[in-house]
Amino acid sequence: MRNNSVAVLDIRSSEITAVVGERGVNNTFIIKSKFSCDYDGYAEGELLDAEGFSEAVADVLSSTVASLRGVRSVYVGVPGEFVRVINTDKVVSFPSVKKITPRDCECLAEMSAPYESDEYQTIRHSCLYYVLSDKRKVIDPVGELSDSLQGKFSFYQCKNDFIDILSEVFKKFGSITHINLIPAIHAEGVYLIDPEKRDEYAVLVDLGYISSTYSVVCGNGLAFSESFSVGIGHIAVYLMNELDIPFEVATAFLTMVNLNAKEKLQSREDYLYEGKVYSFPTVLLRDKIREGLDGICETLEECRYSFKEKNLETKPLNITGEGVRVIRGTAEHFSNRLVKNVEIISPKVPYYDKPHFSSLLSLLDTAINDKKSTTYRKLFN
Repeated sequence: MRNNSVAVLDIRSSEITAVVGERGVNNTFIIKSKFSCDYDGYAEGELLDAEGFSEAVADVLSSTVASLRGVRSVYVGVPGEFVRVINTDKVVSFPSVKKITPRDCECLAEMSAPYESDEYQTIRHSCLYYVLSDKRKVIDPVGELSDSLQGKFSFYQCKNDFIDILSEVFKKFGSITHINLIPAIHAEGVYLIDPEKRDEYAVLVDLGYISSTYSVVCGNGLAFSESFSVGIGHIAVYLMNELDIPFEVATAFLTMVNLNAKEKLQSREDYLYEGKVYSFPTVLLRDKIREGLDGICETLEECRYSFKEKNLETKPLNITGEGVRVIRGTAEHFSNRLVKNVEIISPKVPYYDKPHFSSLLSLLDTAINDKKSTTYRKLFN
């Protein structure tokens, strides 16, 4: 594989994708190989079918990475369900005013590192911001003059059980000897949110199919993150139970109803499945779908109240993920229900400028930047 290419594994709650890509012109990407595979997903911090997950990972790796010569390492995006974010705030003092060096930042990070338990291990850390002795907040303090250095860090810890399952899969590919675990929530926050917005705190919601994540992004890290096992797929389940219809029919109705449309009261939606026509008033479907979305809104409000460090009332809700475009009018409903400005965000890249590509391109961007400065994490021989 060419030196400027990277291999990335994107693990979503209903689909796994592997890509090999590199940086193109104007911060675009050149995708050399890509393959996706559906699987049962995860919920409540556990894989719903560990064996099926392992088979899906092996499948996408065989179809992309393993087919290319020279691939020795892979970046793996760890879903929020398997990551906990720990924030620390430490300060170090110097005997006199000095110019801050990269080593000073490294020492401060080492001092700030949280305890690793038998259940979790740290896979990455980032600094939200640094504070100098004159009380100035900076993102990069290197070269600044100060007699002290304070840093607020985010440490990302991954479940060891998840790492163990991944390692067993990768052992089947003899050519791949190193994997580097990336918290997907961190990659999305830094890639999707502009730096000037991150400096003042920004809210990012990744709306998935089975699992979603609410994060507060600040500087180069996360000030808060909480994943919850509710996604757009649960609304299909709600429709299925409420209307006593097959799941496939409920899923189809989700894509057929526009929450912003003004149909006549007698308007109906019809869907043919296995020789039977399912027909319901559009207004009934719309009301049931709104009820399902309201449940997600309640969870988002609970997440907002859980973060007490800063008042987020005036902050817009940035939303992304594969669940955004399934139901037309989702963003508008969230905005009305939460009384908040809601913005759909996605990668600013031609063809890939869709919310369902957000995690994949965020991981690809992080991996390419990482390769220039970070040593791969060797998890097995």
